[in-house]
Amino acid sequence: MATSMENFGTLEYVLDKYSKTWSWKLTGQRAVSMISKLVPEAWYGENIDEVIIPDSTESVKQLKAMMDRYPLEILSKSAWQRKVIKTFAPKPTLPPIKHKLNRAKTGDQFRGKLLNFQKEGLDFLLKSSGNALLADEMGLGKTVQTLSYVATEKQTFPVLVVAPLVTLQNWNREISKFVKKKSRNGRIVETESPSSTIIRTGKLEDLPKTDFYIINYELLYKRLPDLSNLNIKTVVCDEVHNLRSKTTQKYKAVKDLAAQPSVTYRIGLSGTPIYNRGSEIWPIVDILKPGLLGSFKEFCEYFCYVNEKGKAIVLENKRASLRNELQKHVMLRRKKSDVLKELKDKVRYKEVIDADTEYYLEELDKIWTRLEEEQKDAETEFKKSASYQRAIQSERQVAGIAKLPHVINFVKNIMEIEESVVVFCHHKVIHKLLHERLEEFSPVSIIGGQTDTMRQDQIDKFQKGESKLMIAGLRAGNVGINLTRAKYVIFAELDWSPAIHRQAEDRLHRIGQKNTVFAYYLIGNGTLDDHVANILVDKSYEIDAIMDETVDSYENKDKAKLILAQIHDKISSK
Repeated sequence: MATSMENFGTLEYVLDKYSKTWSWKLTGQRAVSMISKLVPEAWYGENIDEVIIPDSTESVKQLKAMMDRYPLEILSKSAWQRKVIKTFAPKPTLPPIKHKLNRAKTGDQFRGKLLNFQKEGLDFLLKSSGNALLADEMGLGKTVQTLSYVATEKQTFPVLVVAPLVTLQNWNREISKFVKKKSRNGRIVETESPSSTIIRTGKLEDLPKTDFYIINYELLYKRLPDLSNLNIKTVVCDEVHNLRSKTTQKYKAVKDLAAQPSVTYRIGLSGTPIYNRGSEIWPIVDILKPGLLGSFKEFCEYFCYVNEKGKAIVLENKRASLRNELQKHVMLRRKKSDVLKELKDKVRYKEVIDADTEYYLEELDKIWTRLEEEQKDAETEFKKSASYQRAIQSERQVAGIAKLPHVINFVKNIMEIEESVVVFCHHKVIHKLLHERLEEFSPVSIIGGQTDTMRQDQIDKFQKGESKLMIAGLRAGNVGINLTRAKYVIFAELDWSPAIHRQAEDRLHRIGQKNTVFAYYLIGNGTLDDHVANILVDKSYEIDAIMDETVDSYENKDKAKLILAQIHDKISSK
């Protein structure tokens, strides 16, 4: 039977004569080569370029993921359709908890005006006695809601704010903007702001008595003895997903501090509290409301299964109940589409551009050769995993360089309509080349390693319109900044974490944005960009399934395996 797909392979549902079980038979050299890397349980069939795959939910997921990019001729169509429907059919979910919230009145110490949904956020914090996870989507003003709570609740000072390094100055500015000073006799001083100290060194020394202390996560454990002497009443953890691993020094330091007798209020803030696995929520909740989810062992026994790498993954049929448990006792989660009716849409486009495929394939060949050598020499699973990650990151940089001239042309075309534009990239070499080749537009930059002053100066120039082009590192420019001047965001490179892209988009798509935001994902033709974009854009791949009632399509490890299989296929078919 001649078909346009026969060069890649066929798929048939058969009764395997050796195992005596119904299985999937795959034929075709490229198809067999790729699936063998994705499904370790596969075994060879009777003929050359033929493989037998066990009929399991995991096998169907892997086959479907591969076939989304490389179609096979399906010889058992009814069996395949039946299995796909069963595997991917939406699971029934519990309806989310709806909080009955009022529009709370702010205290006299608060300076500013809250939107109605923010007043409800204040009411939630008041009703939670200041022990809560505020998980509103990025751009909804979690900082101002927290400051309104601190200025409204009784006896909240002194306050310790623990946050990523790049956001410390922003916290300092927001405190000055939204909170009034209260004198020792309790009188509100309208024209003054509370005193605050930004802690920038790990050296142990006595700290001055101030209303706010602001410190980054990495320094906290070094200054724990000093902070323990300050009689802290409120601990605020911004971007609290930094505490998702209970084995880190920063987690242990926050845990110790939050457990001190003087601490009454503990607030965690994050639009993406879960990055990779649902079990990451346990350490965060155990700081904010210890014991709510039991011990980690009890939590895992009830909500999770342990995968082959020993990682606790929340069971699909437990995700809705876990979400409801969080919403009932500790978490408030609102999306922009729910509360900001006046906020314009966010529109995503995949834009396929040319790439230097000759250079790209030559570099892929080198990456694969190096990977095979490293895998042979790897003595532990950790070293094998590290080798895979290096190969994947190398492919991403090569793809970025291969399409760079066409990325620059695309940016120049957008700039011609005289609108402000933000360009996100991942690698420093790409950032440097973009800056050099777009010099005519006098771009401003955000990149790792900048001082707070330099970073804020670049943001201010962009927001004031002194420059219409911002070039930002994806992971340096994805938190703690406001870029609402622009309505065009261009992703020159694609990151593997969907949460990183959502955070970057929401630097523009937030309160204050009066225009529809257009996000362009630039796909290098002939590279693996297209597969990455399918995950990030077309399928709305959601890591934080528990937060928004969606289900992961497959785990990150499977995604990495598929990418590596595709790299090998590209090299083999050159």
